[in-house]
This record gives sequence, structure tokens and C-alpha cells, in this order.
Amino acid sequence: MKSAATMEKLVSLCKRRGFIFPGSEIYGGLANTWDYGPYGVELKNNVKRAWWKYFVQDREDMVGLDASILMNPRVWEASGHVTSFSDPLMDCKKCKERVRGDKLLEEKLGIEGVAGKSLKQISELIKTHKVPCPKCGACDFTEARSFNLMFKTYQGVIEEDAAMVYLRPETAQGIFVNFKNVQQTTRKRLPFGIGQIGKAFRNEITPGNFTFRTREFEQMEIEYFVREKEWKPRYESWKKDVEHFFEKILKISKERIRWRQHEKDELSHYSKETWDTEYKFPFGWGELSGLAYRTDFDLKQHEKFSGEKMEYLDPETNEKIIPHCIEPSFGLDRTVLVALLEAYDEDEAPTEKGGMESRVVLRFPPNIAPVKAAILPLMKKDPLGPAAREIFETLKKNFAVEYDESGSIGKRYRRHDELGTPFCFTVDFQTVDDKTVTVRDRDTMKQERIKIDEISALLLHYP
Repeated sequence: MKSAATMEKLVSLCKRRGFIFPGSEIYGGLANTWDYGPYGVELKNNVKRAWWKYFVQDREDMVGLDASILMNPRVWEASGHVTSFSDPLMDCKKCKERVRGDKLLEEKLGIEGVAGKSLKQISELIKTHKVPCPKCGACDFTEARSFNLMFKTYQGVIEEDAAMVYLRPETAQGIFVNFKNVQQTTRKRLPFGIGQIGKAFRNEITPGNFTFRTREFEQMEIEYFVREKEWKPRYESWKKDVEHFFEKILKISKERIRWRQHEKDELSHYSKETWDTEYKFPFGWGELSGLAYRTDFDLKQHEKFSGEKMEYLDPETNEKIIPHCIEPSFGLDRTVLVALLEAYDEDEAPTEKGGMESRVVLRFPPNIAPVKAAILPLMKKDPLGPAAREIFETLKKNFAVEYDESGSIGKRYRRHDELGTPFCFTVDFQTVDDKTVTVRDRDTMKQERIKIDEISALLLHYP
């Protein structure tokens, strides 16, 4: 049975093995900023590639985009973010800790108990349930008030004279403002979608739980444009596609994923229907992705605020319409966090002296593993080192492989178990004689001999 990962164990492993480091660590850090290390960035890029391939490259009705982070401020007026993009801020009167009232309540009542509650209701519920301050334990907060989440900055030479701009809080608006450009240059017909992966920024009141909630993060978003009459079947189809991505491509356990529909009072100002996929994190259920039916809200708003027509000439009816939109939205950092949690396991492995010892292993699906294989000479000396190096030089042209000659073979196996490397190929004296190597499977720890020229075929079988 798989061992459940705690956040403490995972954070420790990520630091020790170069997946994720605290941001600006030598200066004491900066609250809830994280840097992806050598293996973390490979894992993150592999998740991106898997998402892009499945949702964009493999579909004829999808194209890609990479829009600017800085946009004309009027974009955020049109989208509603200037007036509506806020969280309930509360201060502890005793220790001055600032908290999100809704998140405090979620820990007590669950997501369903907080959904759609007004600022006044949040304040009253916190008093009724005597929810304590997470820092000092007191139950004495200010009334909940609205706090806008957008980061402001200035564009220009002198700040006083410069125009105020925002760091984008979502990637979606870059897609909407480019709708006409993309449709006209690609000549796509409805239904079609535009996918984008990029950074977004939100001045969260209480970020936390490792990389689950941060102020700087990456999104993988799709805006899928449809005729109004066909939105529902297309929406249901996207739900199946989202499920397939998580369960079949990333191999996330069905038991730890669920769908949750937003209550009417919980819906965003642009949404008519929204379902979240939630994952059972060590700290409870949390949002992993969202699927929103945004209607024609965004394109209409941009038409109104920009004065530019956002219409589409429907060749089926020869009428001009403003398409409706379905939005599958994924948090990349959260998806990577889930991949780490799903992969983490502890079991026992044999030692070189014939005993048993506990080991930590990351059981990544091979398609997202940061290192696909390790090439290990049994000893550094000739002829094993040069023979192993020759295999490595051949494989690295097509695969993410590592050459590792430091430490005993057992320690090298343990290291690559913790990196999630699916296969280790050991070069020994028999290799020199018959051109075979020992391949060790990460999950079963079984070993067998295969020919050197069969290694590439094995790795291609687990892309």
C-alpha cells in the first residue's frame, strides 16, 4: 500500500534533491516564493509538455498563444477585475496577523460551508464558531473587508508621471483580446480554442501550503469558443478531457480527485456554470483546476470598452455572432505539487550487505519523470567508466539521462529512487565482454540483463 506523503516530508525531499528551493533563501527568503531547482524545472517542463501535447498539439480545433504579462489597464476594467477581483481581508486585533476570512472558515466548515458567503456573513460565522487566529490563537478579528488582489506597477521613466499598469492576475484576457487576430490568421471555424501557458500574479492575503497558494504562479488555460446553442455538450466533453488528462496522462488516483460545482452565489461575475476539480491534499480538499462557462461576457466587454467589433461571421448561417466561451483552467504549480504528492512513497529495499532498509521513492509516470534513466558504471576505473560514458553520450541526444559514478551502487540507486528515475542501467565487466547492461526497475527493484542496443527501444516504450 502506498505511503501517504506529508507536506513536511515533501518539502524536505524537494529541498534535499533539488526540486524546489525557498526563494531568496540566502537573504532570509521572501514569504511564500519558491524557486524550481534542476529537477523541479524538468518536472515542471514535462508537465507543461504533456498538457500542451494533449490539449493543443493533438487537437485540430486548438491553437496556441503567448500573450504579454503587461496589458493596457482598460483590459482589467473591461474584465471586471478592477471592481470585482477581491478577497475578504481580516486582521487579528491582538497580534495584527492578516488573514483571509473565507479560508479560516473553510478549515472549520469545509469549502461547501463557505461558498458564496458575503463579507458580513463571513464575519458573523467566524464569531459564531469562535475561529481562532492561526498565529496567536485569539478569537478577536476586525470585520471582513474587500481587498483587491491585483499587483500594481508603473510604466514610464518617472513614477509620478507614469501610467499605472497591473501584473496580469490571469492569462485568459490575453486570449480574449487576441480573439480576432487568432481567428483571422488561422481561419479557424467554431468551435475552436486557444491555449496558453504563462505567469500570473495575485497579491494573496494568506499564501501558504508550500506551492499550493503563491503570489506568483503559472497557469495553463484554454478559452474554447462555441455557438451558444452548443455550449452544454461541449462543456461535458471538456469535463471528460480534463478527467483523462489527470487520470490517464498524469496517473492521478481517482480516489483523490473529485468534481465540485460552484453554488449560484459562489460563481464568478462572468460565469454561468463552474465546476472545480479538487484534489485531496494532506491539508484537505483543494482546487486543482476549474471549468467555467463564461458565456459571451468577455468578448462583449472588450467590444464595449475598446470600441472594436469582436464578432464572428458564422458560415453556417451567414450571421455575425459573438461566440460563447468555455474555459478549462489549470494551475501548473498545483499540478506539479500533485504530481509530487502522487509519486511520493516509502518502502523497504535490500542493502548491499543483504539486509533491508527504508527508502523514499518518487513513482513518477515515465512521461513526466525529470530523469528518464541513469547510466551507472559499477566502478570509475577503466574500462567501465569509458564504456558507461559512451552509452550516456549516445542516449543523451534523445533522452533526459544522467551519468552518475559517485558513491556505491546502492547509494546511487537510492538517490535516483528519490529523483523518480524510472530506470538505472549499470555497466559492469560483463558489459565489456557481451555488450549487455543490468537494467533496474525503480518500482519493483527487479534487475535483468539487456543488450546495449535495446536501451533506446525500452525508453521509447515509456515516453
